[in-house]
Amino acid sequence: MPYLPALRPLRHAAVILALGVSGHALAHGDVTPQAVDTSTLKSLGADWLPENPYRGDKEAIRIGDSAYNQNCARCHGLGGISGGIAPDLRMLPEGMEGDEIFMQRIRNGATRNGKVYMPPFEGILQQEAMWSIRAWLETVHEE
Repeated sequence: MPYLPALRPLRHAAVILALGVSGHALAHGDVTPQAVDTSTLKSLGADWLPENPYRGDKEAIRIGDSAYNQNCARCHGLGGISGGIAPDLRMLPEGMEGDEIFMQRIRNGATRNGKVYMPPFEGILQQEAMWSIRAWLETVHEE
């Protein structure tokens, strides 16, 4: 059978259906945040800290690695390497400037023109979990 460009969309749809993937699964879709066990970390209290208290802490980095994979990797990519859906988090600035950017975004999310690009995690993940994710991200940081 000769190749007909008009059939290209049907061929793509057939491939997607054959793989058992719905169109909804190709987008962010609804995702349920996963709980993060931070019981082995020093409690940070109710006041939000302006700087990462877990920077370089091996236990926080271990927890942050798992927390990132459970809650962030589906959009930001494994190892912080974006596949194009969301920003590559390896490129966040280091130190206090990066801490401020990270916490503003993870706490409040990102919405543009009424579309949610990133959900807010404040009230879902505790401060300890957020800072542990940040501690892990610093281990994969690139310029």
